[in-house]
Amino acid sequence: MQPILLAGFPLGSSLGLVMALEWLGQPYRLSRVEMPNDMLTNAYGRLNGRRETPVLVTADGALTETMAIALWLETRDRERRISFEPGSRRADRLHQYMGFLNSSFTSAFSPLWTALEIEDVSDEVRETLRTYGRAAVAKRHQQLEAMIDDNRYLLGDRPTLADAMFVGVARWADFHQAIDPADFPRLRALKERLEGDPAFGFAKSIEDGRPASGSGAMAGLVTLDEAIGEALALAA
Repeated sequence: MQPILLAGFPLGSSLGLVMALEWLGQPYRLSRVEMPNDMLTNAYGRLNGRRETPVLVTADGALTETMAIALWLETRDRERRISFEPGSRRADRLHQYMGFLNSSFTSAFSPLWTALEIEDVSDEVRETLRTYGRAAVAKRHQQLEAMIDDNRYLLGDRPTLADAMFVGVARWADFHQAIDPADFPRLRALKERLEGDPAFGFAKSIEDGRPASGSGAMAGLVTLDEAIGEALALAA
């Protein structure tokens, strides 16, 4: 079967996985998940009890967690379009970047999202969360800025899974006004380069619910009910 990626919107980190699927070039389908409303339904809870995105529905059932989905894509990247030869030094470095981006870099934004979404707290508590979050995001940007060389992308002259994971989350800094991009020139250049990639434009259009023309790998949009139905049928 053609896998189905359940991608969250608005501003879901799943956007990066859509880009990776476009770069990979193998057939896939997409289903849009409105956060948080769609994830609160009983049907979605049967698919992912943690009520999160992304989810990848494959012939083996539902696969959750960004890192697990990225590794699923890597094992199917036989032409090494978005990854490197297994066991090689470059593959190890790819996993290093992916691990950092999926853990430390992404989690740094948690206080900012909490400050935005939490209810029944004082303005003082909310501002404390924002202050802590901005400091955490700046710290992780500093660390990533120090990790990368003057390459066009994180690991060389072409984008990989790490770049996809980066740009799906890095745009949160703009939304929260968490950093001054000028303080991180390498990351700013990388982010601008990735946002200029056709795969980003395609993924963003899908996220926004607008007509989009991609690489041709996407075999179609399916409704969330259809995606959940397929996943549950496979698990039966």
